[in-house]
Amino acid sequence: MHKILTFSDHLRLIGERATAFRAAVAAAPSLDMQVPTHPERTLFDLVQHVGMGRRKSAAIVAAGPADAPPEKSAWENGMGAPREREALLAWWTESVERLTSALREAGPDRGCWTWWGDSQSPQTSGAWARRQVPEIAVHTYDVQLTVGNPEPLPDEVALDGFDDCQFTLCSTDVAWPHEPAVVDYYATEGRSWRLRLSRDGARVARLGEPAVGEAPDTADASARGTASDLVLFFYGRIPPDSLKLELDGDRRFFDQLIAWDPSV
Repeated sequence: MHKILTFSDHLRLIGERATAFRAAVAAAPSLDMQVPTHPERTLFDLVQHVGMGRRKSAAIVAAGPADAPPEKSAWENGMGAPREREALLAWWTESVERLTSALREAGPDRGCWTWWGDSQSPQTSGAWARRQVPEIAVHTYDVQLTVGNPEPLPDEVALDGFDDCQFTLCSTDVAWPHEPAVVDYYATEGRSWRLRLSRDGARVARLGEPAVGEAPDTADASARGTASDLVLFFYGRIPPDSLKLELDGDRRFFDQLIAWDPSV
């Protein structure tokens, strides 16, 4: 039986991944190093980007129920992050503290504006807390890769993170523009998911939890790998033809998923 992570777990994991992120930045020979997964950014640019994202998330949670995100002035002072390394690391720590403080004050059930309103995830502060974990974890991987020491995402982070990726980022009411398909994902740690793509959008179920009326059909395509590799694949850090993943069925559906932007 896999542990269902709680709000407290997500706060703990935000802290753990933020510490790992800081350690990776501190170990870098230079903040001017180009990030391989973001070739348009230096390491400094990435830290500023990720830190600003945590500050914006904190402001969204603090604002509570809303029809739109707060004005930029609520989370950015217009000056950006400091360029000196120790000051930058302190700024990063403060960014994460803003986020965790806002989340603790809100608790898990406060309504919040989200950009995933048509997904299967709730529009709550708890969902924001959960979303932070894979975000910080994947960017930690980016920094580690930049300095030449990439590490897999911890199992706890990766299993919950891929579940969140599917239910929050992938599910939508926007019509799938291609032929209907069923795509399965299998984590070698023992969890699996089914994604159904159709005119009704993209809907996700954990395997073993079929949708009402769903026949026990086989998937049109499937991907199998560690939970860490599945998350990194979903975020585009591992290409579809990576030897780390076992892909079966019609791989065309993975190309279509990668190219699909439901917001357009």
